[in-house]
Amino acid sequence: MMFDRLPRLPRGSVRGTVLAGALATAFALAACSSPNSRFYTLGDVSAGAPAAAPSVRTAAAPAWLIAVAPIDVPPQVAKNQLVVQTGPTQVKVLEEERWASLPGDELRRALSTSLTQQLNTIDVYGAAYSDTTPVYRVSMNVQRFESWPGSHALIDAVWSVRAVRSTAVMTCRSVVSEPVGSGYDSLVDGHRRALQRISAQVAGAVQAMAAAAVASSATSGSNPASAPATAASASAANKRVVRAGVPACPSEVAAGSVAVR
Repeated sequence: MMFDRLPRLPRGSVRGTVLAGALATAFALAACSSPNSRFYTLGDVSAGAPAAAPSVRTAAAPAWLIAVAPIDVPPQVAKNQLVVQTGPTQVKVLEEERWASLPGDELRRALSTSLTQQLNTIDVYGAAYSDTTPVYRVSMNVQRFESWPGSHALIDAVWSVRAVRSTAVMTCRSVVSEPVGSGYDSLVDGHRRALQRISAQVAGAVQAMAAAAVASSATSGSNPASAPATAASASAANKRVVRAGVPACPSEVAAGSVAVR
């Protein structure tokens, strides 16, 4: 029995076939892979303020401090992906459009930065501080965080300012809606502007609380903030409960955008 030998392919043809197969596989994988994700941050909501000189400096101790607590957001938006409204009862989760950190963290960091710049003070949340320095704790619960592409960005938040070592607390509500253009950059910028307006109201509340505390101390003839930092005075400050009047919630000059109760 005789067998005919099959013709041998040229070596160059084999290499070309292998290369073509590898290229086809690479293109197939590229077609199946998801697009690159884009990341957004609320950043500094006080971006309009003059930039500080790029130098290291030590500031004098402020007359009072703030402590910005973690911010709660609705569970449906408490994720890295942007969640946009497509209707009154429908949302869409965007896998390629993401927050740089969770929305609650973005809000807290931006609010803290804005308040410290507006009030020229320090956020001491999670850090030690003097017992003789007044501290105002800022808490916020975001009840609605809505993103309507091409329409508006809305933040509905209940927030409070409480004087530490005191029974004085101011609780207010802000509902802010900012118009936005097309694109997700505009949507994120709308949330940034909305938070800036809320931040301005919180800053006003802290200032009002601090002024009320000073007036109360002047009336009673005592000034805890200026007492010597001794062990006895620190212990007394911890035990003393200051009862100061609570001012009304601040209101915004431009009516119609923010409702505070």
